[in-house]
Amino acid sequence: MKKNNPEWLGPDKWLQLSNNADETRVKAALSTVSPGIKEFAALVSPAAANLVEQLAQRAQVLTRKHFGRTISLYVPLYLSNFCSGGCVYCGFSSDRRQPRRKLGTEELKAEISALKRKGFEDVLLLTGERTPAADFNYLVKSVKTAAEVFHNVTVEAFAMTSEEYEKLAGAGCTGITIYQETYDRKLYSKLHRWGEKRNYDFRLEAPARALQAGMRNVGIGVLLGLHDPRSDAICLFQHVVQLRKKFWKAGVLVSFPRICAQYGDFKPGYEVDDRLLAQFIFAFRICFPDMPLVLSTRERAEFRDGIAGIGVSRMSAASRTTVGGYYHEARLRKDATPGHAGLRKEVTARSAGNLEKGQFDVNDTRDAKTFCSAMRRRGLEPVFKNWESVFRGR
Repeated sequence: MKKNNPEWLGPDKWLQLSNNADETRVKAALSTVSPGIKEFAALVSPAAANLVEQLAQRAQVLTRKHFGRTISLYVPLYLSNFCSGGCVYCGFSSDRRQPRRKLGTEELKAEISALKRKGFEDVLLLTGERTPAADFNYLVKSVKTAAEVFHNVTVEAFAMTSEEYEKLAGAGCTGITIYQETYDRKLYSKLHRWGEKRNYDFRLEAPARALQAGMRNVGIGVLLGLHDPRSDAICLFQHVVQLRKKFWKAGVLVSFPRICAQYGDFKPGYEVDDRLLAQFIFAFRICFPDMPLVLSTRERAEFRDGIAGIGVSRMSAASRTTVGGYYHEARLRKDATPGHAGLRKEVTARSAGNLEKGQFDVNDTRDAKTFCSAMRRRGLEPVFKNWESVFRGR
């Protein structure tokens, strides 16, 4: 690649240029018709923090142009908290002392029924890193069960081979979510102490393998707070560009998870406040106008309400990060009636003993109905279904 082409610069150089950017460069990036890495570096720069309202206005125009006034909804469903990995920042890490369990077939069906009653049609199935108790075959079986009920089934689990992704797609899975966590190799090695996830390149190349194997979309992201957030954001941008260039018929989604409280009490090395997170979201929207941007219930309700429809077009709602959380929640509500005090007490005790320690703390604890009402008050329409299961095989 010729050196007069700015794409040849590495992430460290782009980070330096971002940190040295001034407001003139930021305004020039805002007015660019087809912004690239040069403009993105300016939009995530410290100087752009002073112009975040202008970024928000530009992002909102593009979001409404490509997504209208809609918010696509999905819900995470945790299949298992068994894990063979040694991620220092995760509540599921194998050295965390907590009860381990996975959903059996009937338990999974109970979870699915609980979510269907809430109106969801788009489910994300999650597990820890690969273990004998929750292996690939278990995941395939779970996907098949969920695909019989939901129109859209995606997976967030361990990195897989091309052959495994092909089998997963054949079972009814339409996409995967897999975060690189951080693109800094040295830090990545320190954070992932043991397990298959230590293989940086195998995980980095997983989205490409999934798309090559027939998945319709992949979701990627970094865990903001682990490393210099601007550096990771720039690397994430470059990863998106590579995937969209090679797999232009497929879809790429970007999520923006921040480190939040989890069992293990890992403390992040970098602070990512609301303003910086919003700046990143706006920058990605400006550079990728038609790409779905995702925000989970990790974030506070107030922040999610404020950012919805401005840059973000897809959100989770009514989330539980425990195994079996939805069914037990339904049981508690059903049993919270006169004459069922004893049963309610029993379910509450069982939940506290086996289900309390999720992968991370949920900050937006609203139920689906309350969340949807909040969106409608802001002039947005929540969408539970935007995919028809009949198209999976095409």
